[in-house]
Amino acid sequence: MQIRLFTGKGGTGKTTIAAATALNASKRNLKTLVISTDPAHSLSDALDKNLGPEPLEICKNFYAQELNVYYSMKKYWGSLRKIVLEMLKWQGMDKIQAEELSALPGMEEVSAFLWIEKYYREKEFDFIVIDSAPTGETLTMLSLPQMTKWWTSKLFSMPKFAAKTFGGVINATFGVPFTQSIDELDKILEKLDFINSILSDSKKTAARIVLNPEKMVIEEARRAYTYLELYGFNVDSIYINKIIPQSEKEAFFKNYVKSQKIYIDTVKKDFYPLKIFEISHFGTEVFGMDAVEKMGEIIYSKAKPEEIYSDEAAFEIKESDKGYIVEVTIPFADGKEISVIKKGNYLVIDFQGRRRHLYLPRFLLFYEITDKTYDSPKFKIKFE
Repeated sequence: MQIRLFTGKGGTGKTTIAAATALNASKRNLKTLVISTDPAHSLSDALDKNLGPEPLEICKNFYAQELNVYYSMKKYWGSLRKIVLEMLKWQGMDKIQAEELSALPGMEEVSAFLWIEKYYREKEFDFIVIDSAPTGETLTMLSLPQMTKWWTSKLFSMPKFAAKTFGGVINATFGVPFTQSIDELDKILEKLDFINSILSDSKKTAARIVLNPEKMVIEEARRAYTYLELYGFNVDSIYINKIIPQSEKEAFFKNYVKSQKIYIDTVKKDFYPLKIFEISHFGTEVFGMDAVEKMGEIIYSKAKPEEIYSDEAAFEIKESDKGYIVEVTIPFADGKEISVIKKGNYLVIDFQGRRRHLYLPRFLLFYEITDKTYDSPKFKIKFE
């Protein structure tokens, strides 16, 4: 099973492109699911279908699903949530506060991973497209398998044999399934480990960033790209959406069209060597199955939606003896032609008069550039 995760700033058209990708893949005889993990669901609106918490077959090979937080929590976290609720009440917390706090941090987001793990193990679909939350929430979600494992291990830190013994007392005292909850937790952590290995496998999973040719949107896309790569998730393509076609008749949009062209060139430089899709503005809302299908045909007229366009990171951060080394892919260059400076949150690389901006992770702001070398095609910058 192949997985593609779409992310980007809200309003870029992420949901529509995710739906178009899934629908186009289904037309290629792949049993495909598009699943929305964005709390502010708009997948139903894009497809003009009433979706629910379980996959709905819309047409041959094409299924859609909008995660329901409470449905998923009940399905996957029932016993564990109940025991946490009772333990909080036992410690003197009133019922309303206990109800609120019994939802462990990230419980609803982790539920999304558990659905995907289920589909992967059962080989239920050939291709899954995830319409994720806006960029920041997506990054939080992708780091949750590790975070949740840490959090729950602290909550239930006693040795397993002791937990089993203590569980009998809890079962008798409060009438809640403590032993069952420990078993449930073990299974959940095992599933999280498994799905994390799938999502970080560049042969099976790719993240795709949707943006508009606008300054603020591109800035957020840069940050998303940096952190996705930093967390070990392969980014294989960029979708530049809502490009206004050039027209001499539309004088009102003349300056806007001109600035869009500049930003498109910037995206091509800053996200090299990723595959870039350029999608013209439809001039109207992309709404309903016919419009989504048409968009898919336009986007993938020369590409296959299920293909992984790149599985090699355009940049990597590695540990060194005294700090870190940032490796950037710049093929066919002469090391003497490349200059680099750290400017605020960005690493600015100048090559033959063309500048490329890479967003730096926050921890690198405490380090300074001490050396740079070029070993084709890798440009290596040392931070100490």
